[in-house]
Amino acid sequence: MAESDGLRYTRMALNNGSGSIPALGFGTLIPDHVATRTATKAALEAGFRQLDASERYRNEVQVGEAMEEVFKAGEIKREDVFVATKLWNNNHRPERVKPAFEASLEKLRLDYVDLYLIHTPFAFQPGDEQDPRDSHGNMIYDEGVTLLDTWRALESLVDEGRCKAIGLSDVNLAQASEIFEAARIKPAIVHVESHPYLPEWDLLDYCSKNGIVMQAFAALGHSSKPNLLEDPVITAIARRVGKTPAQVLLGWAIQRGTALLTTSKTPSRIKENFEVSALPEEAVREISERITTRVRFNAVVETGVPGFIPRG
Repeated sequence: MAESDGLRYTRMALNNGSGSIPALGFGTLIPDHVATRTATKAALEAGFRQLDASERYRNEVQVGEAMEEVFKAGEIKREDVFVATKLWNNNHRPERVKPAFEASLEKLRLDYVDLYLIHTPFAFQPGDEQDPRDSHGNMIYDEGVTLLDTWRALESLVDEGRCKAIGLSDVNLAQASEIFEAARIKPAIVHVESHPYLPEWDLLDYCSKNGIVMQAFAALGHSSKPNLLEDPVITAIARRVGKTPAQVLLGWAIQRGTALLTTSKTPSRIKENFEVSALPEEAVREISERITTRVRFNAVVETGVPGFIPRG
């Protein structure tokens, strides 16, 4: 392995003055509850200081238990960890936002979160059902609320002090700019699928110019086909610089200016994914310029139904 450097500890300043987010984050989209707890604990012990959760993942309780166990051990403090969670689509009505937020806090066993995101720009029928569908199996949307209505409710959470920053997830450039222009409290984070097959250069440029951190999920392609980890450009660079393909992809993501999320249930893989170090600049350019495959792995931006989360 190449000698380590400080890339893995990169932090990105938030535009509302509430601090900074670690560029290297751990995503908790893990369906199995026991695995969620052990993986979250392993991620913190490996060095990850940014955790991404969501009410839609249905495992905030286990994420909270893992954090509580680690914090009680004393080596890692709550204030050392940047914790994000997300509002799901059935809670977009302004009157439903605060109860949903407070429910997430309770499950996570936290007094505050560092970031609260609107999980998708799609509003579903309000109620307890996360996937409301009609008799034909079609999603039931809520036409009575706008994304800006929901955003205003998130701004109120920041005012109350239990949420340090707010952001958007699974949006396109038009949606991000619409909220940014209208917002009293600007989005600090825009959280989208992004990797060399979906670089989102225009959105990244907009975010950079407006002080927004763009955070990439599925940074390793989420084990989907075509497999990013087997891309010949990536594997050739990995051999050349003495890193794994995953470490090459994660290094590229940070060096081009994005924060990112990576997820694994395997402690050794979690540790590997934290052991990221800087790539030569020519390798960063090679990935950006030579990889021309364009694939979106998650169709959530089209329907609001996340492709990586089981419906059950």
